Amino acid sequence: MTVRPAHEATFEYRVPIVIVGAGSCGLTAALAANDAGADVLVLERDENPTGSTSLSAGLIPAAGTRFQREKGIDDSVDLFEADLNAKAKGQSDPVIVRTVAEASGPTIDWLADDHAVELHLVDSFYYPGHSRLRMHGPLRQTGSELEQSLLSAAERAGIDLITGASVEDLFATEDGTIVGVSFRRPDGELERVGCDALVLACNGFGGNRQMVSQFIPEMADAEYYGHASNTGDAVDWGKALGAQLADMGSYQGHGSVAYPHGLPLTWAVMTQGGFQVNLTGERFANEMKGYSEHAQEVIRQPDHLAWNIYDERCEKPALAFHDYKEICSLGAVKRASSVDELAAVTGLPVDALKRSMEQVEAYADGTAIDPFGRDFTQQPPLSPPYLAAKVNGALFHTQGGLAINSATRVLRTDGAPLPNLFAAGGAARGLSGPSSWGYMSGNGLLSATVLGRLAGIAAARLVTAATPQQQDDKGKIA
Repeated sequence: MTVRPAHEATFEYRVPIVIVGAGSCGLTAALAANDAGADVLVLERDENPTGSTSLSAGLIPAAGTRFQREKGIDDSVDLFEADLNAKAKGQSDPVIVRTVAEASGPTIDWLADDHAVELHLVDSFYYPGHSRLRMHGPLRQTGSELEQSLLSAAERAGIDLITGASVEDLFATEDGTIVGVSFRRPDGELERVGCDALVLACNGFGGNRQMVSQFIPEMADAEYYGHASNTGDAVDWGKALGAQLADMGSYQGHGSVAYPHGLPLTWAVMTQGGFQVNLTGERFANEMKGYSEHAQEVIRQPDHLAWNIYDERCEKPALAFHDYKEICSLGAVKRASSVDELAAVTGLPVDALKRSMEQVEAYADGTAIDPFGRDFTQQPPLSPPYLAAKVNGALFHTQGGLAINSATRVLRTDGAPLPNLFAAGGAARGLSGPSSWGYMSGNGLLSATVLGRLAGIAAARLVTAATPQQQDDKGKIA
């Protein structure tokens, strides 16, 4: 993956905008650019577009949507911005946070109303860090369903998408203007296409062990459950162009991946009053700090494993998730009518498990205070039948990347924007600050879709020479 001089390339054909990646970010960018009147070509490395989107729960947080208004939920840009800043301890780019919070609601409404992307509001529980119900996703709450819905929207819009097209080189002038790219077909054939603007929507570097060891050493030995094609191409190209990198230690981990099945077990069971114990039957951390940073806590435990302990009341919101149903069908969820039986089916030490259960019950009824700082009093104590699932901690995707401005233009190390290079989603600096503790549920798809849309609009504005005054109130170029 290199950047080569512009004079080395002879292009077979040209398009106004090339987009690298056909996940939610690239497809959203393509839809936005197409709406704005610009022709686009999306290049996707995989034969079957899936990416990180398909591995997610497909949920996008947004404030001020029509879905919220229809259910009487009072949310605002200011509240959303405050939640994002609180989770990241104010260490994210404030301009990007505000930009995304403002554009989140219109993006959801645009996807649903203009492009028939199937979305609904998840109103059965609050995700950690969110002060309002604002998660929007497909009915089955799977990322693969969201990906397919976006692919269908792109097909209806007549957007050109080439799969099995692995972008290898960018061609640029001395001032950093991208003039085209080369991509390789599965049969080894190399093609070159010229462009007037390039959008990098190729996610992060979780699949590149060397980069993970360099930038996120604490997760170097963690299981990686992200997409294998997330190999840091955008980082390599950006560095070669003199771009600024930011928040490279930021990532989304997950402290509840069913073991050994490799499927995320929704954190809803924790938010409803469930808890985790290690293989010795002891709790080891505050589960409500967030499932991303909790991955490290699980990795620190014996054999890097833990057990989720919950009950059927906690399970109710989980039943809406396709992944959870799959986990159950695989036999990963154990059920027991008593603590003794729960110890038997999990192999946990019965005395330690009983002690942990009694402690959590005391925290829930307010007769004791959790030394880890969790407030259990908002939910009733667990009651039989009890449920348990063995889980490990994992790396899902990275949140650091190329620094961008509010129009998603990639910035040089001196802060000046590169002439025609845009980045969004996992290719760009996200909303989660410098480390794992800043990740709030949905931040990945939030930056992918909202920044992807803004990248498509901005790239279209550049190639069509449209002015900001030519935009309507939905962000489309008139």
